[in-house]
Amino acid sequence: MDKVKDLIRNVPDFPKPGIMFKDITPLLKNAEGFNRTIELMAAGFNADDVDVICGIESRGFIFASALALKLKKGFVPIRKAGKLPWETTKVKYSLEYGEDVIEVHNDAFSGGARAVLVDDLLATGGTAKAACELIEKTGGKINSVQFVIELSFLNGRDLLKNYKVNSILSY
Repeated sequence: MDKVKDLIRNVPDFPKPGIMFKDITPLLKNAEGFNRTIELMAAGFNADDVDVICGIESRGFIFASALALKLKKGFVPIRKAGKLPWETTKVKYSLEYGEDVIEVHNDAFSGGARAVLVDDLLATGGTAKAACELIEKTGGKINSVQFVIELSFLNGRDLLKNYKVNSILSY
């Protein structure tokens, strides 16, 4: 875990003053660290109990795709509204200053597919909670929710109390 933590760069005052941004790009460019991250995520659940790995746009795609390949599972993208070409279901959720919408293809979880949801960061939990609602609304069953980084002081885990949540790093 230290290898992963050592590869997260702190960027002060980004995107605005007072924010200490956790930059994952040094982790991504380091093959050993990136691989270790995927291994740690995979250890957070039993792969035999999962059909698909879901990633939240956009950085969640990176980790979810790699995890899906490692485990020989399908990948389901959860995208911002208007980005998917087929019939979709949408969920609206609140942001600090407004609302946003995410969507998934209606057939993404056919047959009650069992899913692991992946994103790079758990902050307030709003996006992850909306993604869980979307998965369940379209027939999926959530095995667990996996994050690279959790900003525990923002209490995002509270919104996800009905799910198994794993974070590799917590700040």
